[in-house]
Amino acid sequence: MSANVEQNQRPDYDPELQAIADYVLEYRVTGQEALETARYCLMDTLGCGLLALRFPECTKHLGPLVEGTVVPHGARVPGTQLRLDPVKAAWDIGAIIRWLDYNDTWLAAEWGHPSDNLGGILAVADHLSQKRVAEGEAPLTVRDVLEAMVMAHEIQGVLALENSFNRVGLDHVALVKVASTAVVAKLMGADREQLLAALSHAFVDGQSLRTYRHAPNAGSRKSWAAGDATSRGVRLADIAMRGEMGIPGVLSAPQWGFYDVLFTKTNKDQQLKPEDDRHFRISQEYGSYVMENVLFKISFPAEFHAQTACEAAVTLHPQVKGRLDDIDRIVITTHESAIRIISKQGHLANPADRDHCLQYMTAVPLIFGQLVAEHYEDAFHESHPIIDQLRDKMEVVEDARYTREYLEADKRSIANAIQVFFKDGSKTEQVAVEYPIGHRRRREEGMPLLEEKFSANLATRFPARHCDEILALCADQACLESTPVHRFVDRFVI
Repeated sequence: MSANVEQNQRPDYDPELQAIADYVLEYRVTGQEALETARYCLMDTLGCGLLALRFPECTKHLGPLVEGTVVPHGARVPGTQLRLDPVKAAWDIGAIIRWLDYNDTWLAAEWGHPSDNLGGILAVADHLSQKRVAEGEAPLTVRDVLEAMVMAHEIQGVLALENSFNRVGLDHVALVKVASTAVVAKLMGADREQLLAALSHAFVDGQSLRTYRHAPNAGSRKSWAAGDATSRGVRLADIAMRGEMGIPGVLSAPQWGFYDVLFTKTNKDQQLKPEDDRHFRISQEYGSYVMENVLFKISFPAEFHAQTACEAAVTLHPQVKGRLDDIDRIVITTHESAIRIISKQGHLANPADRDHCLQYMTAVPLIFGQLVAEHYEDAFHESHPIIDQLRDKMEVVEDARYTREYLEADKRSIANAIQVFFKDGSKTEQVAVEYPIGHRRRREEGMPLLEEKFSANLATRFPARHCDEILALCADQACLESTPVHRFVDRFVI
């Protein structure tokens, strides 16, 4: 009889979930570098969202699910007049943040954009801050937002260090959902049991496939996938706060758990080998490491593995701009992750296809000396056939050192090198850039440029005097941290 029954002994919560819950509930963010970097990250992330509002393909997704819906203490979507329930506001904020592929990046065994979590964080914090004031309580402050950002970055980034979701076909937005769920539940006042329950539901959800990021299916879903994930985190936190039970063994349950169902790649004709086990490997404790080391996209709205290629191409532009028809071949030397994610040949069907093509993102700055969001649009691409002509002349090769140092903790380089060869036998020098301007190793050089980027993005939405007021507030760490969240968001409402 025992072979026909299961032992129904409910387990403790998986230790991986317990570690996240304890971190969120007990850790105190005190490091000045983490908080200051979070301030820059807040500025940059909001600026990316404001810039995206110039693109109708983005703005068509915004607004309430039911037209005319009125939400008491509704969360605002920066740069708009929208006031929405926190779940849809998180979706909208997350979508505008990610639309142009211009916000921060984290690169490890898994890739991702930790500031995607701001969609859920800001929506919930704005709503709760308004609600508290209406009830005679103290509002949340921007310091609460910055601390939540540090924690969301850390959860997403530490899980990404040695756990490759992409190698099993899953998209990195699964980690956005997990991180958003955790920090939003804390903002809502979750206790440990509620937070664990919320986290378990984030993992038991079916996860997004990466196919919309890769040839031949790359498309605009990759621009709203993170908004969808951070919004789902808000919904799951809300469900848990209503008393919904959790699923303690969501990761480890044999046959039915996340590890056995979604995190193990098996060959249908082979038995699973012990070395194929893909349980999470957590190599360090949660703290503030990820925020302190996050990568900012400062110079180019481009997938991060191509940032240094774009910079090298801009350097070579003066040498090749008058000789484009004389080019015989272009050699791009890169790292394995760039080859796996963004190296493409053939027709590029849409802007989302182009901003994830290493060759396209190299060709445009070689030809024009710059790369901006409008360069991915259909009209621009169709008007400049020289772009595809240069793409056809490109060779992509891997440098083993670039691949190795991409993963080394003390380096985390994202290296690319470009060399152009001409039909008459002449050639340019090889221009190599190993660390993009948004890397921690180039913080001193990069932060003034990040402020300029934020200022320029503000100017796409607000008059000059209003921009100056926002810039002055954001430049003052102490003043910004003490500002009530709803008053801060007020400044971004049209």
